[in-house]
Amino acid sequence: MRGRIFVTGIGIISAIGKNAGETLESLRNSRSGVGPITQLDTIYKAELPVAEVRLSNKELAEMTGVAEYQLTTRTTLLGLIAARETARHAGLDPSEKQFLTGIVSATTIGGMDKTEINFKNFEKGWPYNHFIFTHDCSDSTEKIADYLGIRDYLTTISTACSSSANAVIHGAQLIRHGIVDRVLAGGTDPLSKFTLNGFHALLILDKNPCKPFDRDRMGLNLGEGAAYLVLESERSASGKKVLCELKGYGNANDAYHQTGSSPEGLGPYLSMKEALEMSGLGPKAIDYINAHGTGTDNNDLAEGIAIEKIFAPHIPPVSSTKPLTGHTLGAAGAVEAVISIMALTQGMVFPNLNFRTRIPELSFEPVKELTETKKVRNVMSNSFGFGGNDSTLIFSAC
Repeated sequence: MRGRIFVTGIGIISAIGKNAGETLESLRNSRSGVGPITQLDTIYKAELPVAEVRLSNKELAEMTGVAEYQLTTRTTLLGLIAARETARHAGLDPSEKQFLTGIVSATTIGGMDKTEINFKNFEKGWPYNHFIFTHDCSDSTEKIADYLGIRDYLTTISTACSSSANAVIHGAQLIRHGIVDRVLAGGTDPLSKFTLNGFHALLILDKNPCKPFDRDRMGLNLGEGAAYLVLESERSASGKKVLCELKGYGNANDAYHQTGSSPEGLGPYLSMKEALEMSGLGPKAIDYINAHGTGTDNNDLAEGIAIEKIFAPHIPPVSSTKPLTGHTLGAAGAVEAVISIMALTQGMVFPNLNFRTRIPELSFEPVKELTETKKVRNVMSNSFGFGGNDSTLIFSAC
C-alpha cells in the first residue's frame, strides 16, 4: 500500500524549551541550552557541559499530573510531556472508533536513570525492586500509551542515536501497510551517569560547547529531551490542518565499527540516497539539511563526505542544531525532526553555533547565522547511530 503520510502535530521538550513555542523562540534567538550540570548527580559537574532540561523530576511530574513521581523514570516524565503536547496539537483522540491509532516510541536509556541510583538496594524489596521493572525500554512507551489512551498498536525502538528517526520510519510503514491509520512517533531520553561516563570513556565529550563541522571540533555535548510527531494517512488527515508531508525516508547500515562511521561515509550516503529516491526529489530540491553533526572528529567528516557525494557542486544550506539542544541520543532523531519541521513551516534555516573554521577535507561550511527565507520547501534530517545504523527523513511543504 502506497499513500501519502502527513504530519498533523508536533511536541517537544529539551534544554531550549518546555514545549514547541519555547523551542521555536530559542531557535529564533540562537539561544543554546548547553551549560553546567545542575540535575544529574555526577563527579563531572564542574568538568563537562550538558544540555539539561533544568527541571527536577518533581517539577516534571507536576506538569503531567503524575502523583508518584519518585517511582516514575525521568525517561517517562519527559516523554509524557512531549507526547501530550503532540497529541493535543494534532487533535488526536485515540477513542475514535473509525481510526486505529498506534505509538512507536524510542529510547536508549530506558529506566536506567533510576536503576543506576537504586540497583544496590534491589534486594531490600519495595520500593527499590520496583525499578527492575521500569528499567526496560518499553516501560516509558507503555506508560505514554496508557496516559493518552492508545490501545491499537505499540512498540519500542532502540537503535542508538537513530532510534527516534527509525520510530518515525516504522510509524510511516505501519500506516502504509494499513496496520493503523495514525501513529504517535518519536522518542525520549534523559541524561544518566551511565551515558555520561560511557561517552567520556570514548574520549568524545567536549569540555566546552560543541562546534560541529569545525576543523577544531573536540567532541559532543550530551543532552536530554523528548519529541514526537503525529503521522496520519490521507484518510485520517482529511479535513485537518496539515503541517507537512513525510515525503521520503531511508535506513542503511554500513556496519563498519561499533561506535564510528565508515571514513567514506557509506552508511550516511546510502540512507540519504534511499530517502531521496523514495521522495522522488532530486538533490537540487533539498533546501536545508539538518545534519546529524555531533561535533566528533569521525562523524562530521564522514557525514560531510557523504553530503558532498550526493549534493556537490550544489550543496544546500547545512547545519547541526546540537550546539543548541545537545545530543539527545535516542530522542535526537525526533527532536531534530521537529526542528526541521519548524524550519519548513517558519521559513527558517537555523545556524550551526560555534563554527569558526572549515574542515579542510570538505568544500562547504555550515550555516553560521539564522536565515529567514520563503524558499524552504523540502528539508532533510539526518540521524546516525552506533553500529552504523543510519537514517534520513525528508519533510516537504504541502
